[in-house]
Amino acid sequence: MQKVPMTVGGHAALEAELKHLKSVERPEIIQAISVARDHGDLSENAEYHAAKEKQGFIEGRIKELESKLTLAQVIDVSKMSGDTVKFGGRITIVNEDTDEESTYQIVGEDEANVKDGKISVTSPMARSMISKTIGDVFEVNAPGGSKSYEIIEIEYS
Repeated sequence: MQKVPMTVGGHAALEAELKHLKSVERPEIIQAISVARDHGDLSENAEYHAAKEKQGFIEGRIKELESKLTLAQVIDVSKMSGDTVKFGGRITIVNEDTDEESTYQIVGEDEANVKDGKISVTSPMARSMISKTIGDVFEVNAPGGSKSYEIIEIEYS
């Protein structure tokens, strides 16, 4: 199987979610199923069916998180440096049409959140930036057409 790149922070967040699901959510849903089961006829017991459905979701998410953590390739960005764009970098770019500046960090798929300035390493924007250096211009095919950006800063922290 292919390794999944993620930052130290992203790995910690997945571990925290897994711990919460196993130590809080799982016991709560087991208790809810037990209480619903005590209410009688299971074939017409909406509480029981809802609790079983939630249990299925929780167990599925636990398996998914365990798999991702097993395949994780944790990359400590604070130990990285250089003048080329690579995973974990915080890249400041300028739109060549509007002169609007934006800063993005290239992170793993599970960490991506554009509102926080974090884009997935598999996104078209990140794929277009990888291996570029300061001053390089790159194009991204967006739904509204192709857009050109210039890299003005690269930092690792």
